[in-house]
Amino acid sequence: MQPIFLFSLPRAGSTLAQRILGAHQEIATATEPWLLLPFLYALKEHGAYAEYNHAAAALALKDFCARLPQGQDDYRQELRQLALRLYEKAARRPARYFLDKTPRYHLVVEEVIALFPDAKHVFLWRNPLAVVASVIETFGRGKWNLYEFKVDLFDGLENLLAAYGQCKDRAYALRYEDLVADGPTALKGLLAYLDLPYDGELLESFAKVDLHGRLGDYTGAKQYTQLTTEPLDKWKTVLRNPLRRRWARRYLRWIGPERLALMGYSLEQLLGDLDRIPCSARRLCSDMWRIAYGVPYQLLEPQLIKGKLRLLRQWHKVHPYY
Repeated sequence: MQPIFLFSLPRAGSTLAQRILGAHQEIATATEPWLLLPFLYALKEHGAYAEYNHAAAALALKDFCARLPQGQDDYRQELRQLALRLYEKAARRPARYFLDKTPRYHLVVEEVIALFPDAKHVFLWRNPLAVVASVIETFGRGKWNLYEFKVDLFDGLENLLAAYGQCKDRAYALRYEDLVADGPTALKGLLAYLDLPYDGELLESFAKVDLHGRLGDYTGAKQYTQLTTEPLDKWKTVLRNPLRRRWARRYLRWIGPERLALMGYSLEQLLGDLDRIPCSARRLCSDMWRIAYGVPYQLLEPQLIKGKLRLLRQWHKVHPYY
């Protein structure tokens, strides 16, 4: 079974693309496996914290790999075989492909491509302003929360762009806007890349694809049972107040015209679209407070503190993380 990896940021439309492809009889899938992240991070000394001391574990694993005939290559090869076996078991039916859609793979995108050079790699792009607005609306219920998703909006996007730039001759790029505005044309190109015949019924039958699991976009799955361009302009109602507009301008300029062009977008056009939306003071005071709160949030990691506070009655279970 050959893997398909769907690389994207969260809120970029990956669940929609997954359901469309998952409706094909030759493509099996599961909600969001996150399978490769812990195994690839096992060799990284930074980026993970655990009671067992992750940094020490990474050093120990590297020492162990040094005893293997091919070093870390042996570890990666065994990881590849493990993943392929698990993908086949998770498929639960004969299929040519298994689609792994895990947005946080943007943190290890280059490692995944190196691990599976013969896999199909699909990069899904979406208007960055729409991604930002969807993160606020879906995960923050309209309140400013971008400090929680800096790893996606900055590191994740940077990693995806760098990886796509290196492998675009053997990968496939798809824009969310093209998928919802002209589904047949977008699907034809995607299926051709996968060496599968065109099947227009996928654009209707995807609504019946039920992805069991606790992660994934169940909001969109419930709201949209067919392709629609309705989500394309929703961001304009979210990024109206002066703070959000200013942040959005800085974000677009940070991405820059070259990298936006690689994704299929124009910096000048996006800035123009942003300038043309009506300005509003809605949520301005809330945003000011939450932007200020974001600084200690990122420094002090309150989620770790909350977890430890819940264990206060079992003091022997409260440990530092390394």
